[in-house]
Amino acid sequence: MWLLRRLWRHIVVFLIGVVTVWLIVFVVFQVTDNTLPWILAVAVTYGLAAYVILPRVIRMSLKVLHRQHVPEYTTTGDGLPGDPVNIALVGTLPQLRAAFTAIGWTEADRLNLASSWRMVRAFALNKPYPSAPFSTLFLFGRGQDIGFQMAIDNSPRKRHHVRFWGISQTAVQETLGTPGFWLNTDRPADGEQALWVGAATRDTGFSLTWLTFQITHRTAADTNSERDLILSELRSKQLVGEVTSYNERGELPSKRVNRYIFDGDVGVATLSS
Repeated sequence: MWLLRRLWRHIVVFLIGVVTVWLIVFVVFQVTDNTLPWILAVAVTYGLAAYVILPRVIRMSLKVLHRQHVPEYTTTGDGLPGDPVNIALVGTLPQLRAAFTAIGWTEADRLNLASSWRMVRAFALNKPYPSAPFSTLFLFGRGQDIGFQMAIDNSPRKRHHVRFWGISQTAVQETLGTPGFWLNTDRPADGEQALWVGAATRDTGFSLTWLTFQITHRTAADTNSERDLILSELRSKQLVGEVTSYNERGELPSKRVNRYIFDGDVGVATLSS
């Protein structure tokens, strides 16, 4: 019965994909091609497909495929797969900030018009921007609470970075190991002891997203090494205690998400006072 439900979900997603291709090629492009010069028709079709049609189609498909699954990755604003969840630190927000400052990482600026424009200029001119903002990814029903980064070769195009979402210790104790843990939307109060669930990746340059072809940073496929790098640096400064691995998602069928390859483990450690 389980296999039949899974097969049916894949058939539904396949049919959605067929309809989407038909819509883009035989409806959107034909309409634009009949009313605009060819080059503009291609540009408009790309814009509608990459930023309007495909994100919504993929969000719908993910809901079909991942129904009743505990998520193992963040999502974008359009509901697309984001970065894998691979690290969690226990402590207060001031402790978290102090720990990353001690290992030479910089807190990311909030994403707004000014910081976005500064990031675009830095990216285009390859000028340093140590506190460049992150795009917003979602977990626990909200965007990241805080993020840290360390530039590679002083470049805005290459960096180690990690986003964190806080969840109160009470919620952890009551729901850890259940789908309800991932559905908690309550952000812990400043100064409260919390579990900071993170997604660590490494930017390596410029790319297009493989699902919708939107412009973005290119990221390294290996997220295990980013998790291990952060935990190793924190341990070398004695900023965390013993590191353990947590994997409640071992029965999920795949360890490949949004072209990332990872072992599914979340490295967990407690921040030192």
